[in-house]
Amino acid sequence: MKLNIARRSYDLPFELDRTAKSILNTQRKSGEIPWSRGNITDPWDMVESIMGLSVAGYLDQARAGFSWLAEHQLGDGSWYSNYRDGKPTDRTRETHMSAYIAVGVYHHFLVTGDMSFLHGMWDTVRSAIDFSLSLQTGEGVIYWAKSPEGHADPVSLLTGASSIFMSIKCALRIARILGHRQPAWQPALEKLGDAIRTKPHLFDPSKARYSMDWFYPILCGAVTGIDARRRIARYWEKFVVMGMGVKCVSDSPWVTFAESSELILALDAMGNTLLARGIFGWIVDKRYEDGAYWCGETYPDAVVWPEEKMTWTNAVVLMAADALYGITAAGKLFTHEFWQPARELIRLK
Repeated sequence: MKLNIARRSYDLPFELDRTAKSILNTQRKSGEIPWSRGNITDPWDMVESIMGLSVAGYLDQARAGFSWLAEHQLGDGSWYSNYRDGKPTDRTRETHMSAYIAVGVYHHFLVTGDMSFLHGMWDTVRSAIDFSLSLQTGEGVIYWAKSPEGHADPVSLLTGASSIFMSIKCALRIARILGHRQPAWQPALEKLGDAIRTKPHLFDPSKARYSMDWFYPILCGAVTGIDARRRIARYWEKFVVMGMGVKCVSDSPWVTFAESSELILALDAMGNTLLARGIFGWIVDKRYEDGAYWCGETYPDAVVWPEEKMTWTNAVVLMAADALYGITAAGKLFTHEFWQPARELIRLK
């Protein structure tokens, strides 16, 4: 079933439905959504793909994805790092991959307003957040994973921490809507936010070459206001190729359209929607004839690489379009302003 969501279709600079069908055509009958046909599935990118389906109005298919995730959740609230045809191929359990289900569930609720769906997913969300917080240290950071043998890997990733920060915010909002008390989550969120803002030495420095480490603290709402504007300005030339998009890594001549779309979301989140629209204009035509977006493009030779049609790339393009063009009620989920009425839940600086 596709829901006919009220949208200002005449504003959209691309055919939303054709892009969404690239995700649909990859989704398995079980509900699982791999990266691309014949590829692996990981829980974080699958949630992102589900969010793309929700934006496009394919709600039954989105819920089939949530059902697959709920069925494959482990007893401790986590998921394995990746799967193929429903079977784990890497038994590492990553904290950010587990927590992100909360963002997808809250996003879907904003699109649909379906309380029964929210009630049905609560136990999945609760246990996922509890798993991630079980690896939080006294300094606020959260270790990135447990090994297949069950040992915590004492490394913290800034991008992963930022994703968890957004996930806890959404989980707290879900809990409040449903009337559930989770007294441990709020102080954990505050400690994590403080670590993201003030303790960069606690995070793996080797990841600073990735553009996500640049803008994810803004995208998640841990860094706001003047600090967000300074952070964007400080590393703009390091990661942005004018007229093309955002590099995945600073030392590689390759822009990717997932990272470009996420920067669009981050800029819109901090209130710079004009610049976000400008970047969207750079990437909006970077797609195949069937509407699926390229994963990336090299420069200056302009080679499309890799050639796979990644579900998560198409999903985040849809999410960026939602933020800029108001397709659904979830379009402003990442904006810092969206969270202002919940200051009693989230202490932002």
